Amino acid sequence: MTLLIKDVSYSFMNEDKQKNQVLSGLNLTVEQGEFVSMIGRSGTGKSTILKLITGLLKPEAGTITIHGKSITLGDVGYMPQHDLLLPWRRIIDNIMIAGEVQKGLTITKEKARSWLERVGLLEYENALPKQLSGGMRQRAAFLRALLTGKGILLLDEPFGALDALTKKEMQTWLLSIWQELDQTILFITHDLEEAVFMSDRIVLLSPDRSLEEVVVDLPRPRTQEIQRSTELLMLRQKLEKKIAHDNS
Repeated sequence: MTLLIKDVSYSFMNEDKQKNQVLSGLNLTVEQGEFVSMIGRSGTGKSTILKLITGLLKPEAGTITIHGKSITLGDVGYMPQHDLLLPWRRIIDNIMIAGEVQKGLTITKEKARSWLERVGLLEYENALPKQLSGGMRQRAAFLRALLTGKGILLLDEPFGALDALTKKEMQTWLLSIWQELDQTILFITHDLEEAVFMSDRIVLLSPDRSLEEVVVDLPRPRTQEIQRSTELLMLRQKLEKKIAHDNS
C-alpha cells in the first residue's frame, strides 16, 4: 500500500490563543513494503504526522491517501510509545481486542495463540501485562497492531523505554517480522543508530518545517554485525551533523 502525504499543513491554538504551526506543506511518499524512519528534534511534528495518518487529527490543508483513497480512522495499524495494554486483561485477550472493536474483523483464539508462539509469548498467554518484562509487553503491543490486518503500521518510538540490550533484540525481532510479512512501516525514533539499522529511508524533520530524506544503502537482512560496520557509523555521523546544523 502506497501512503501519500501531499501539501499537508497542521497547526493548533496554544494557551495564549496564538496559532502554533506544526507542519507546513509537508510532502512524503512511503511505498509498499518500505521501512521508513522519521527523526528530528522534539517539536518538529513527528508524532503529529502519525496522528494525522491515523485520522486522529485532521489536516488544515493538503491530503493524505492510501492507494489513492483518502484515509479514514482505522485504515492503519498504530502503536504508540507506551504499550497501552489493558492491565486487567490477559495478554491473549489484549492482542485479540481489535476483533472486538473493528467491524468485519475476526481474530480467532487459534490465530492469536499461533502468533504468540511465533514471538515467544505463548507460555504467557494468560499472564497480565504487569507480569511481563518491557520487551515482552512491546511484543504483545506490536502483535495487537499487527492483528488489525492493516498493511501500514505506524510505530511511535516503540523501543524508547527499553534498556540497550533489550532494544537491540527487539530491533532484530521487528525486522524479521517485517521482512516476512512485507508490510509498510513508518517508524519514529530519536536513536540515530536505530534509524540507520532499521530503515530503507530516513526522513529528517527540521525546526523550519523542511524535510530531508536520506537513503540507507545497507544490505538486507540486517544483522547485529552491521551495527558495528563502517558504513552504518558513517551514516549515523552524517545524520548527527545534519541535526547539529539544524540546531545552530
